[in-house]
Amino acid sequence: MPRRRLALTLLLLTTACADDERGPAAHLDLNAPPVTGGDWYRPTVATRWQWQLLGAPINTAYAVELYDVDLFDRQGDVAALKAAGFRVICYFSAGSSEDWREDFARFQEDELGEALDGWEGERWLDIRSENVWAIMQDRLELAAEVGCDGVEPDNVDGFTNDTGFSLTGDDQLAFNRALANAAHERGLAVGLKNDGDQVPALVDYFDFSLNEQCHEYDECAQLRPFIDAGKPVLNAEYTEDDTRAAAEALADEICPSALSGQLRTLVLPWELDDAFRVSCDDR
Repeated sequence: MPRRRLALTLLLLTTACADDERGPAAHLDLNAPPVTGGDWYRPTVATRWQWQLLGAPINTAYAVELYDVDLFDRQGDVAALKAAGFRVICYFSAGSSEDWREDFARFQEDELGEALDGWEGERWLDIRSENVWAIMQDRLELAAEVGCDGVEPDNVDGFTNDTGFSLTGDDQLAFNRALANAAHERGLAVGLKNDGDQVPALVDYFDFSLNEQCHEYDECAQLRPFIDAGKPVLNAEYTEDDTRAAAEALADEICPSALSGQLRTLVLPWELDDAFRVSCDDR
């Protein structure tokens, strides 16, 4: 599920000694070059999109090219969306466990870290674990089998959060680069979810950026390398009272900047359930 960005913590000073025994992941190559040759879907800077993870059915009335839906819960919708002429990106969490997912039992207890604030049943993962990596590869396989055009792996910025593990920036880079390359090897487009701090090191690996709240946190400039590379920034913003009226007011405020920066900005409900949708491209 989407989430507000958590504050950067002095993580390395607070992790447990037991965590230090694992060490960096030897199975992931920090310096692996990007996989760039292939015929997977490549959205453009002008691609219009809709993001609906919850709520039934999927609202297909929007004039968009791309829908972003949940990998596990929307498998039955993927073929229908594609038959209707849409491209489909499938959401899953790559950096956290969710105890309601069908593969949750595969995670080992020592791979489960701190709870994600505000998200019951969800805990950070130790992305250095070979078992975690194997589960994520299987999720990419599932996305390809279901017919997704691409994937949106969430929570790939654990190194800036209080995960319970002493994750470093290099751990995150190795994991994120491996995710992108593995997606491309399966013919899937892949988006970088948030992780603005590492955009310069990752832009060549990913096909688009999916960002939450860069206007709210004044971080949209971090994403400019995607635009400069001809790759879209799909941005979602939220409001405190989660109403259409508040969404319209926020759009009035941020859309001029979004459009001038070529961001594909939507103001959406926190639950991503299609309760309302305000698109800067439609204003």
